Amino acid sequence: MSTAVSVLGTGAWGTTFAAVLADAGCRVRLWGRDEEVVTEITHGHRNTRNLPGVDLPAGVVATTDLDGAVRDAEVLAVALPSQSVREVLTPLAGRVRADGTVVSLMKGVELGTDQRMSQVLGEVLRVPPRRVAVVSGPNLAKEIAARQPTATVVAAEDESVAQRVAACCASGYFRPYTNTDVVGVELGGAVKNIIALAVGMAQGGGYGDNTKATIITRGLAEITRLGTELGADPATFAGLAGLGDLVATCASPLSRNHTLGAHVGAGRSLEDAVTATGGTAEGVKSCRSVLELAQRHGVDMPITAAVVAVLHEGLPVQAMTQALLSRPRKDERA
Repeated sequence: MSTAVSVLGTGAWGTTFAAVLADAGCRVRLWGRDEEVVTEITHGHRNTRNLPGVDLPAGVVATTDLDGAVRDAEVLAVALPSQSVREVLTPLAGRVRADGTVVSLMKGVELGTDQRMSQVLGEVLRVPPRRVAVVSGPNLAKEIAARQPTATVVAAEDESVAQRVAACCASGYFRPYTNTDVVGVELGGAVKNIIALAVGMAQGGGYGDNTKATIITRGLAEITRLGTELGADPATFAGLAGLGDLVATCASPLSRNHTLGAHVGAGRSLEDAVTATGGTAEGVKSCRSVLELAQRHGVDMPITAAVVAVLHEGLPVQAMTQALLSRPRKDERA
């Protein structure tokens, strides 16, 4: 019998992942707050607001019943904004099935606690870490919704849990690999959003491919430094959840972080950039929590610090560039 999966969040990625699961043969329930969106998904097989132009599999059914979606799921995938997930799910503590697996589709670090999303989910839902998995990789929602080939990483402390989730989402166009390095996979997904903001700022400011390549490469160094300090396997950052996700997010106009950064680089205020982008990019908020996490562990992350300074402290993009270039010279491998 097919696996019963609930996906929380009717945004572009939550809706897309629900479609992937349905194409892989799962019974899928998609939860959202908006009755109009939920009705359109169930009866019209579309999510015009968040994923326009995409026909959803008939097997995707939507609901506004959050308690039922959590309680009945064998696998519970969460695609909510990282800074609001605790508030939304706290009333559901203890409701996940005893044999259930929780999957984080989110890429961020929580403000105030500096916790990764898998840690937040485990704590809020009272699920042990071994039953929490993470999905991350070069997963631009619109391309996957169009069934363009891509690969991803499913990470869990317990390999059998990772394999279970991978089996739920493997399809002809979506190839999941497994990994037990949850820390590395999550940090790669969270920090790449910040690096994409920096790349967008540089491009919006008129800089070219040399600058972009420099930021991406040194951004990968930042991600690796932080991850290694927190116990991640350095090899993870050379894979799909590290370099793969970083390149996709930094290079694609489909990336909200890249797009918002470009608007800021072109001289817009953060408020205007958010409006022009069509919503807040995840890295705007998580850059501060990532920087706090790095500082707490004594890890140098100059690009992340520069993004925080531009977005939240008023530093001009040109000054950010000069500050990064004027740093003391050192061995590249340091």
